[in-house]
Amino acid sequence: MSGISDFLFFSIPADWEVLTSVKCEWGPKAGFIRNLVSFATEFGLSGNLWHQWITYVLMTQENPFTMACERQKALEKATLMQMARRDLEIFYKMFKADLSKEGSKWLLPLTDYQAPYEGYDMNNAGKQIAALSEKLAAAEDLKAFIELITDHYAAYGTGIFSLYKAFRVAGGPSDLRLIPVTDSADVCFDDLIGLEEQKKTLKTNTEAFLSGLPANNVLLYGDSGTGKSTSVHALMHDYFDRGLRLVEISKQDRRLLPQVLASVKKRNYFFVIFLDDLSFEENESDYKELKAMLEGALEKRSDRVLICATSNRRHLIRETWTDRSDMEYQNDIHRSDTMEEKLSLASRFGLSIYYSKPDAKEYLHIVRELSAREGIVMDEMDLNDAARKWELRHGGMTGRTASQLIAWLQGENQK
Repeated sequence: MSGISDFLFFSIPADWEVLTSVKCEWGPKAGFIRNLVSFATEFGLSGNLWHQWITYVLMTQENPFTMACERQKALEKATLMQMARRDLEIFYKMFKADLSKEGSKWLLPLTDYQAPYEGYDMNNAGKQIAALSEKLAAAEDLKAFIELITDHYAAYGTGIFSLYKAFRVAGGPSDLRLIPVTDSADVCFDDLIGLEEQKKTLKTNTEAFLSGLPANNVLLYGDSGTGKSTSVHALMHDYFDRGLRLVEISKQDRRLLPQVLASVKKRNYFFVIFLDDLSFEENESDYKELKAMLEGALEKRSDRVLICATSNRRHLIRETWTDRSDMEYQNDIHRSDTMEEKLSLASRFGLSIYYSKPDAKEYLHIVRELSAREGIVMDEMDLNDAARKWELRHGGMTGRTASQLIAWLQGENQK
């Protein structure tokens, strides 16, 4: 396993250089083992940590070779591929190393790591690591090994974007960072009961976006608890394998939107910039910058970025009666420049999808479907009665209210 420090493109943290010397003292070896156990705990991994760690290093390196493969799979005869082949050969040898030899026996416990407790589950990123690790372990030769890893770069990219579905913003304009959501909500469109027209419209627009066709920025608006945010979360589940990634920007970080757009638009992914619960008070003027970005800004709009917002209000900026103070009257027809400016923000989203509260019949249908999925055994009349009582005390008939009722019933069944 010598030569690890001599990579051309890839790099390994210095404390893992212990692998290059089988004669080193136990102290450095113990440090390496602690690092791998911490790595396993972070991702919920078990089994062959040795293989999984090597896979993780391969998946997360951002270098000229991996970035080129992210754009398009490198040709076998390409100069860059020939230069990177030596690096990948070292990884292949590490994968196939016989750890039963005297100098490597200390690594053997890491090849069959057992979960420390019940309920120790892999998160989404861990599943990506484990799946690719198993494929690489089954590679028959170096050529197959390289084929698998370059196929992975072409399909999923490299770095943190290859592991995670969703990200949040941290830092400021000069030190912007995208922090991965390590265990994002695993919800898909099938989990949303009803809303067929809304789901169809959102999916059609998204599939056009992923196919390189013209697509619109999206505003999901309507009553609280009706599935707007869940619909956006479902996008990253259903379209992750096609390169879709979600970046959520909170209200206090919306000023960083230009920096976020600049940081992601050159990567070979499709990004949905998610503005949840978007609204502006009358004294806020940030909406003007958002308007410019949605349409009409000097810089060309990226075909790899969509902005998707949710709001309980169709018109995103709070209006007041004073907004009408600049009315102009012409033949009994009036308009207000202030009102027109405020109302124009919503129209900049090319696609608006309305989410309304379900009626009584739809609400009870949602409750019955959710109870069946969760295995709750209950007389239908009793369930309907519980659903009616629950919505009266908990905010009306919505999908959120139905989910909260089911969670309560599950808890009751456990008593």
